[in-house]
Amino acid sequence: MTIDNDFPEFSPEEEEPKSKSAVKREMTALQKLGEELVNLSPAKLAKIPMPEQLAEAVMLARRLKNREGKRRQLQYIGKIMRVIDSEAIQQALESFHHDSLAFRQHFHRLENWRDRLISEGDRAMEDLLVDMPELDRQHLRQLIRQAQKEVSQNKPPAAARKLFQYLRENS
Repeated sequence: MTIDNDFPEFSPEEEEPKSKSAVKREMTALQKLGEELVNLSPAKLAKIPMPEQLAEAVMLARRLKNREGKRRQLQYIGKIMRVIDSEAIQQALESFHHDSLAFRQHFHRLENWRDRLISEGDRAMEDLLVDMPELDRQHLRQLIRQAQKEVSQNKPPAAARKLFQYLRENS
């Protein structure tokens, strides 16, 4: 007895087609990702790697005041996000969240630099400028000197906080 099998066997390499609900969930997630981009500060937005078309759409959405117009623009951003590789954007956004591992590692790295700059001075500053050449040498030296003066006079660490804030804003 032979069994006539009209259905081809499913091979594990082939993906099952996504359900309509799954596609809609992905679209909504990408739209939410786009909304996060729109709500970012300009400094953080500049650090996100994105194609020019997406950047223009995000900038337009930031300028829109009309609620319905903004909603449609967010849908358009979601549409753009579906055709580009949004993984890099997702990772960059996650690095801004305070509870992410990348954020904590970056925060600790900056704290270590601040402490090293205060204790070692110019030698540590030269090492830092190799790592972050975009920093202003003169301003950095001034912040270091103020922080060192506070430490020697047992004052509260206001200058050390300013030094850390400068490192965080410019890294």
